[in-house]
Amino acid sequence: MATKAPKDNIDETRLTVGARKTTAVGLPAVINSLKISIDQMGPVRSAQTLLAVNQVKGFDCMGCAWPEGDKRHTAEFCENGAKAVAEEATRRTVPPSFFAEHAVRDLLDRDDYWLGQQGRLTHPMLLDEGGTHYRPVSWDEAYQVVVDELAALDSPDEAIFYTSGRTSNEAAFLYQLMVRGIGTNNLPDCSNMCHESSGSALNETLGVGKGTVSLLDLDTAPLIIVAGQNPGTNHPRML
Repeated sequence: MATKAPKDNIDETRLTVGARKTTAVGLPAVINSLKISIDQMGPVRSAQTLLAVNQVKGFDCMGCAWPEGDKRHTAEFCENGAKAVAEEATRRTVPPSFFAEHAVRDLLDRDDYWLGQQGRLTHPMLLDEGGTHYRPVSWDEAYQVVVDELAALDSPDEAIFYTSGRTSNEAAFLYQLMVRGIGTNNLPDCSNMCHESSGSALNETLGVGKGTVSLLDLDTAPLIIVAGQNPGTNHPRML
């Protein structure tokens, strides 16, 4: 059984900065990962889910794109990965009653952490024009809203179909098939949108919009300089 979602935003006035840690892994990271996972998923689902992360017959962690080798470890994830998986596989749910209680204005005043910790939607929700609250609708009504909006466009190219870079190959194939059937190829995803700036900068400096190193280079390099990012929070498996 998962614990209840937080009721209030984080009180930033109570945050403190302690002594700098000298390690980012080990037993403290394991304990923290388990605590967060059990809070979100409960003990049984936590064990089943974490043991499948980045495994051959499991699923890819959505936390980062760090590749796995041919030999997989039992715990093939980092602390941040465990947190990301826990929030996706949470047992917490957001029913229609949640939106009846919270107006859109109230949700706008909530921080991202609070919103993410509430759980997963149980019904399609629709915000009517001029409405103050989301309301539950059937799947048929939800699809019809999309159909009506697309049909009202002067050209299919006025639509953009934004999807996740973590979508499975099968789901992505069906998605692009549907979009091309509508008549457009406007199919950005979070990968190329997120890396648009870095790709442009790399093109100007190196002539190619992608990295030119391999994991072997990291293993054998005498010096690695990381600028403009924090591996400890963004991609701790690099450490």
